[in-house]
Amino acid sequence: MKKLIIRILRMTILFIIISCSRASTYKHTEDFDSPLIRQNNEMNSSGDFESLVKLNGEYFKKAARMGYDEGKGLCFLNVANANSTEGNYERAHILLDKAGESLKHSENNFHRAKFYDSYAHYYSHLKQYDKAIIYSDSALNSLKKAPDSELKKNLLPRIYINRGTYFAWKGQMGNSLKNFHKGQALENSAYSNCMVAQYHLYTQRLDSAGIYALRAGEMMNRQKTSDVEKLWIYYTIGYYYNEINNYDQAESMLKKALEMSIKMRLTYSFQIKDVYKALSDLYGKKKNKEKAYFYLTRYLEEDSRLNTARFAAINKTTDSFISEAKKESDKRENDLWIIGILSVIVISVFGMSIRKNIQYLKLKKKTLKKETDTLKNRVYQKKLQEVIELAKRNDSSFLMKFKELHPEFINRLLAINPDLENSEQAFCALLKLHFSSKEIADYTFVQHKSIQQKKYRIRKKLNIEGDQDIYEFFDHIMNSPNE
Repeated sequence: MKKLIIRILRMTILFIIISCSRASTYKHTEDFDSPLIRQNNEMNSSGDFESLVKLNGEYFKKAARMGYDEGKGLCFLNVANANSTEGNYERAHILLDKAGESLKHSENNFHRAKFYDSYAHYYSHLKQYDKAIIYSDSALNSLKKAPDSELKKNLLPRIYINRGTYFAWKGQMGNSLKNFHKGQALENSAYSNCMVAQYHLYTQRLDSAGIYALRAGEMMNRQKTSDVEKLWIYYTIGYYYNEINNYDQAESMLKKALEMSIKMRLTYSFQIKDVYKALSDLYGKKKNKEKAYFYLTRYLEEDSRLNTARFAAINKTTDSFISEAKKESDKRENDLWIIGILSVIVISVFGMSIRKNIQYLKLKKKTLKKETDTLKNRVYQKKLQEVIELAKRNDSSFLMKFKELHPEFINRLLAINPDLENSEQAFCALLKLHFSSKEIADYTFVQHKSIQQKKYRIRKKLNIEGDQDIYEFFDHIMNSPNE
């Protein structure tokens, strides 16, 4: 009996210790984490990054007074995410590392999930989708271990939706759609439906894209939807209408997306450039060369540089935030000075790039037609380089991206032989890009002899004469780089 009582007492004490530890781990969820994240997300969604950084500076000081190191980590994380969104990647990485000191080994699984999700977000902007998926996996695993809360409820569907995007860019369309649907099941919102519509547009399933895009538009009018999400929804609906050749509706929706971007002071340049590109394509179809040229120019400007004033604003306010952090810990002094120096370098480099681009455009503007052709060729060359890099990495998304670059090429091959398999189509694409047999063998990890055999089979399937150069054959199939 005595042993039983002792055993019960031990179990009770252990339960109390575990309960106290658990309570301690999450004790600042309501008085710090929730209000900070809610306000931060509102400012992030509206594009008000200057206020966002100031907010996190105030909370950083509050965390210092509370002795809440993980709270400091969240502040670093929020500012890092803002810098990632704006393309300030050097600073974003430094701030993520600072956040990692507090959050990576935290026992608070929500904090860990936020940390890993932010790194996934960062690497997705760098187009390093393998790393983005790895960090997203860690975020998902950590969040599933966290206790139920409003913070978890809001973050979980967004992780799934983000994963859908990463997998789509990797060319893993099955995994992509699965994650989009999981996110939508958890958050049936205008935004989640918009992202599913984006998937179907990306895979050219226009009927399904239309269902989800128009549903997103209806839900946007009924639900509370942030400005940046409205921008995405208008863009998606406009893109859909453009694809089905409903030009008037496409123009209306894309112009609304443009208005939203102006309302947000032209932040989120990685999104607005897509709107400019869509408008350029639309006016190209409508034979309005002047407007097509105008929006193509704006697209290239946004794609090649970041707005000087926007960079100055976010760097200025981030410097204030860093200054406060510096006061809190002398041991961080050297790192924080490096951040300041990098900021000056980044601003200088981008300023020089902007001035150089403006001078270049002024020199090139001789005639509208000539300039339009030049700009289109630059877009083509950039996309071509991306496709070549995918081929060299034997990336599974190579064929899909090649089809975007040469939308009619595969169709013309299939017109000759409808039975061409995907692997054969990809092989023809490599020949179209003038890869040598040795290069194809190296990149696809097969023997040189196998490549020669593949060439022979392709000749038979496409009825290529024995004395005709196979590279010339594919060049003649598709002469223009800007079809």
